Amino acid sequence: MGKLTVLALRAVLVALLAGSVFVQTVMAALLASDLDGGELAGRRVPIVVLVVLGVVTVEAVLLSTWRLVTMVRRGTVFSDAAFRYVHVVTGAFAAAGVLVCALGAVLAPGEAVAPGVVLLLGGVALAAFGVALVVLVMRVLLAQAVARDAEASQMQAELNGVI
Repeated sequence: MGKLTVLALRAVLVALLAGSVFVQTVMAALLASDLDGGELAGRRVPIVVLVVLGVVTVEAVLLSTWRLVTMVRRGTVFSDAAFRYVHVVTGAFAAAGVLVCALGAVLAPGEAVAPGVVLLLGGVALAAFGVALVVLVMRVLLAQAVARDAEASQMQAELNGVI
């Protein structure tokens, strides 16, 4: 991966992390105050908590991606240490799916939120679960690459011993 690509990706990750911190601090407070006087006032706390926890899952993915990019840049991504970050990404997407389902369940009762919005949240949850499964498949590919890299290193060591 080229230096320019890594730099561009890191710039995007920093911008997204800054945006997520903004959402957690400013936007969550604004959301809480907006929900204070309407039909959803009784569900204000669970809604804000679910939104903040959802942003935490995004931050976990962003930070794990940063670490994986660092490993790619150093040439150490094909190691067992990379699995830790892949597991975090998989877990974060699965947790995000659960949180979106929970948000839909909190918003569903009553007339305050249109049924289509709850249905859209179900679709977003399904998409998050789908991404978790895709990352799980990519983890299997990483495991195969790590095994092949170890095998190649062993064969190179044997070849060096013969020479």
